[in-house]
Amino acid sequence: MDTISVLHYDAFTKIKGKGNPAGIVLQGDRYDDKQMQKIALHVGFNETSFVLPSKNTDFCIRFFTPGHEMNLCGHATIATVYALKTKGLLPNKKQITIETRAGVLPVSIEERDGITYVKMKQVPAQFKSFQGSVAKLAEAIGLNEDEIDKELPILYGSTGVWTLIIPIKALVSFNKMKPCNKMFPEVLSEIPTASIHPFCLETNYEKSSMHGRHFSSPYSGTIEDPVTGTASGVMGAYYSKYIDTDAMKNQIIVEQGQEIGKDGEVVVEVKRQDHVIDVEISGTAVYVDEFTVNLLEK
Repeated sequence: MDTISVLHYDAFTKIKGKGNPAGIVLQGDRYDDKQMQKIALHVGFNETSFVLPSKNTDFCIRFFTPGHEMNLCGHATIATVYALKTKGLLPNKKQITIETRAGVLPVSIEERDGITYVKMKQVPAQFKSFQGSVAKLAEAIGLNEDEIDKELPILYGSTGVWTLIIPIKALVSFNKMKPCNKMFPEVLSEIPTASIHPFCLETNYEKSSMHGRHFSSPYSGTIEDPVTGTASGVMGAYYSKYIDTDAMKNQIIVEQGQEIGKDGEVVVEVKRQDHVIDVEISGTAVYVDEFTVNLLEK
């Protein structure tokens, strides 16, 4: 019981060492909240997921950063479902539902050219206004204020987890970014626990629609999330609401991780009906290794 087996998968990539790493504990019901948190701290990834039984869905997933529990995590969901499917633990299952702290979410599984892809529905998008100092916000991510695109709104967005979406004029600014995460709560006074997610419409790859980076809340115990599923979902909703405003449906590709050698992509599908923006994200994953952590270690 003191030694826990953790699976390491990289999500939103087919290549080991790229994308976003997720730790996965398959028998999560063996551990209480404090133990899960300690395991996640030992693992050290942006998120570790714990699979538990559920009375009303196929299973439950709980998500922990090294610092606290999250309501939802896109890349860890993709990685966990991919792991369960490829390990034969979801035989003949193409449509499932999962229980999360953000609610019950439908997930679909598809095989294309011998590769398993996972698509997850997120919570309908919400947006809230940012009323803080734009100059301080730019400083918090290591930029000058004039590098922020003032023609688009700076907004908090959520498809399950709140992040601040910041439009940036040019791709060249992303290599210059140096987050000062400890500044975030003061700058983000409306939602002090939010992360920060700058994006731009200039991309590295022709097929991509948007480029982003994701800087973690200081409460999470991490600095940057390489390729972010929930924030990519918010980016897709933002794209539909504020950029391609005439289209009721959008499919976009979000690229992320290039600046830190973690190249990955998230496919985002958005549907707008009346005032509701529904978002699905999809991607694949790759098995990296299996390791153990010991709860008795400090």
